[in-house]
Amino acid sequence: MVDKKSIRDKYNDTQSRIVYYLKNGIQRGKHYFKSKYIANDLGLSSKEVGTNLAILAEICEELEITRWSYSNSTTWLVSPRAA
Repeated sequence: MVDKKSIRDKYNDTQSRIVYYLKNGIQRGKHYFKSKYIANDLGLSSKEVGTNLAILAEICEELEITRWSYSNSTTWLVSPRAA
């Protein structure tokens, strides 16, 4: 299970929700995430998700987040960051 408290201490509310979503997805074996599906699941806009994922790609210490491709929505490759 992902520790929600430590996530909330590091990021703003939207970023915390996205990180929590991504970590849970990784635990279920997912590695590719589309902005529009994250947005739909979290009640955000695709643009809001994309903007925050770009920020998280730079500052997130727990996850390696890479813009992977664009086809109807940006796809992001997400994996745990090596310690």
